[in-house]
Amino acid sequence: MTSTPVPRIRPRRLRETPALRRLVSETRLDPAELVLPMFVREGATSPLPIASMPGVVQHTLESLPQAVADAAAAGVGGVMLFGVPEVRDARGSGATDPDGILNVATRIAVEAAAGSLVVQTDLCLDEFTDHGHCGVLDDRGRVDNDATLERYVAMALEQARAGSELLGLSGMMDGQVAAVRDALDAGGHTDTVLMAYSAKYASAFYGPFRDAVESTLEGDRRSYQLDPGNRREGLREALLDIEEGADIVMVKPAGSYLDVLADVAAASDVPVWAYQVSGEYAMIEAAAAHGWIDRKRAVIESVRSIKRAGADAVLTYWAVELAEWIRKGDLA
Repeated sequence: MTSTPVPRIRPRRLRETPALRRLVSETRLDPAELVLPMFVREGATSPLPIASMPGVVQHTLESLPQAVADAAAAGVGGVMLFGVPEVRDARGSGATDPDGILNVATRIAVEAAAGSLVVQTDLCLDEFTDHGHCGVLDDRGRVDNDATLERYVAMALEQARAGSELLGLSGMMDGQVAAVRDALDAGGHTDTVLMAYSAKYASAFYGPFRDAVESTLEGDRRSYQLDPGNRREGLREALLDIEEGADIVMVKPAGSYLDVLADVAAASDVPVWAYQVSGEYAMIEAAAAHGWIDRKRAVIESVRSIKRAGADAVLTYWAVELAEWIRKGDLA
């Protein structure tokens, strides 16, 4: 009589207890590798909830310092600021106004942070233009790449003067990294970090973000953001940005582009970040609100998958909450 062979190799041994699973985990989360995106609304007298992003608000200049302090206390590595102006025009003039909402908010955030986290700013015109595009338009209504670079340069200098330590170039204009790097260096801002949104796809997952910044966009951004069907192009864009002097490169959105993220992480010799965007946040929050998924487990799994694919840091609207879970060892 033959007996059933007993397996000698048992991978399940390493999954037997929580302590063992924690000990052999291949992907770890750290609060310092999380960045919190924050919206600051000009003229607001109290924080304004964003309906499509439960738990996220448009901050006032008065509520911003405490929110930055809370992020720092949780151990979050940085905050990324987005300004929501009251007045917009075709050139996005508010973006280069020293007293514009984003530049004022930056100065306030830098003071509140006091070096405890990295204050970062979004460098794009879409929040400031009345047409909602990420650049200035030519006489045929198309985004003019080279004219837009001039606006980005002016915007970068103002953000650096306001104290931003890291500029997030999110407009997807050709040559934007080189243009901004040269201008910053010439202006004496050689230590200002440039993070390029290198592989930023024309995604449906940005919908709630456009509510958050009260976007006026008509049409789409497919002529400058990447086609969701293109994988190699994402890597190509990242390598071009590194060549132009980017200190960090970004893949956005994160969850639906983990293949691109893995490609960039494998090839890059600079840090690679990923942005877990508003639609990714909203979907989990909505499903959890209906009781369809376990909210906490879904949040942790979603961010962990982004790290597993190769991200060195993750921008996520759950940054503070997740950081607190991590610090308490509450990731089971």
